Amino acid sequence: MLALIQRVTNAAVAVDNKVISEIGPGMLVLLGIEKADGREEADNLLKKVLAYRIFPDDEGKMNLNVQQIGGGLLVVSQFTLAADTNKGLRPGFSSAKPPAEAEQLYEYFLKQAKSLHHDVGQGSFGADMKVSLVNDGPVTFMLKT
Repeated sequence: MLALIQRVTNAAVAVDNKVISEIGPGMLVLLGIEKADGREEADNLLKKVLAYRIFPDDEGKMNLNVQQIGGGLLVVSQFTLAADTNKGLRPGFSSAKPPAEAEQLYEYFLKQAKSLHHDVGQGSFGADMKVSLVNDGPVTFMLKT
């Protein structure tokens, strides 16, 4: 399971030109789900996402996590993160979990996130989404299980 995380001052997801979810300061999580991923990988990745220290403390050092700053968490499914880009000029998606199974795991990840964090927004699985954000820093990391 993969999570491209970005520290943001704000982020939003729109479907059909309508904003369906938005957060203020916090973290945008683009979530990629691979074939072998299950609930254990989802739990481990969520634990890491919530604890990852990418927010500045009073001295400007990245010592605080999203929970410590009371920030929002916006989780958006992005199957393209699971792409195989090793050969050629076109990505392959054979390593991505099939859509029906991936959606179940995405919903599980969201349910767990909402049980552990106060401000969780979400994208719409499989929809053509427009994601807007202001990356603060910029600060971006790839987390893997």
